[in-house]
Amino acid sequence: MNIPGSGILKGMAVTALNFVGSFLDRAHAKRLITEQYPEERPTLPEASRSFPFLIFDGNPETGIRCVACKICEKECPPQCIYIVQDKDANGKAIRRPKVFDIDISVCMGCQICVEVCPFESIRMDNIYEVSSYDRFSALVVSKDKLLKSNEYYHQIHPTEADATDARIEAARVKKTATAKAAAEKAAAAKAAAAAKAAEEKAAADQAAAATTTQPEQPAQ
Repeated sequence: MNIPGSGILKGMAVTALNFVGSFLDRAHAKRLITEQYPEERPTLPEASRSFPFLIFDGNPETGIRCVACKICEKECPPQCIYIVQDKDANGKAIRRPKVFDIDISVCMGCQICVEVCPFESIRMDNIYEVSSYDRFSALVVSKDKLLKSNEYYHQIHPTEADATDARIEAARVKKTATAKAAAEKAAAAKAAAAAKAAEEKAAADQAAAATTTQPEQPAQ
């Protein structure tokens, strides 16, 4: 039998329990606690993502994974990525970007750039404090700010980073094995060609020697 007003009393009891418990047992309470942001920061799940960033190994200049292939720029649905390939003093293209800008005011965090990148060079960050009073230049992130180390990637997405490193290492081992097999095949072909040339030379020398030692026939 429901007593009139019992639902209100039960709800108020739950509210009072949470209110008192949040002060008495804050660390172990199994109830929703209001985080005192920004003094207290939330612990983000590993799968959280916000905006893209570029990965480098070791040195940010020589270890950048991006080769400026512009696949991400072409595949980006809102067209918020802008890339210019770098060139040397002679005007020859270098496999790295000179300019790599992302307009995060347009980016929708779809992660398509990550999916299409063949060099494992672009990944999703989990930063969320990017607001600014400047609606334009402050929200266009340049290459210098986008570049972050592989160690940082392991900190924010350890499982995904381990899988990425495993794929890169497997590709490196495969490439090394293929190059070694090709070198061995080329060396074997060269050795076979040299052996064949030596045999042909020996046969030619033998034929020439036989012709020289053959006695002349007397004239009739």
